[in-house]
Amino acid sequence: MMNAGARSEPNIEVHKYYSGAVIVVSFLSLVLQAFLHKYGRWAELLDLPLLVTIYFGVSRRNPVSGMFLGAIIGILQDALSHGNPIGLYGIAKTLVGYLASSVGAQIDTEHPASRFALVFVLFHFHQAVLASTTHVLLNHAEPFFSMRLLLDSFVTALFAVPFFALLDRLRRTS
Repeated sequence: MMNAGARSEPNIEVHKYYSGAVIVVSFLSLVLQAFLHKYGRWAELLDLPLLVTIYFGVSRRNPVSGMFLGAIIGILQDALSHGNPIGLYGIAKTLVGYLASSVGAQIDTEHPASRFALVFVLFHFHQAVLASTTHVLLNHAEPFFSMRLLLDSFVTALFAVPFFALLDRLRRTS
């Protein structure tokens, strides 16, 4: 019997990965993101570095490591993208990494529907941070919402479900 003052904490597992898995997956996502756009407009629908930031942030469930992973991935994405000042993606992905890790520590995100919803919401959060930062720092108007962004978020969230299942295979068994 539980006393009135006792709280039941959710038992959410923190996942461990094989050595170098986070680095290799992050590097591959950045390289693919930088070069896939040359093969058609369809590749612009996905933001692979964002998906990697969300996945490892949610899986590791540590806001500080999620924040640092997001910052590193974002700054490297800024460096590889043409025409963007360094720091825009760094700021946005830092906040996404922190938020994804915080959410991952509170709820179970293993179900495909919760993964879809989380990526869909964090995609729009990422876009809002990018648009705000671009407006404040560069005085350029970026859309917070458009039909194109809605399509991008839907495709990215849909792609995230099997992509996250594939990344689940990189987990070490305890």
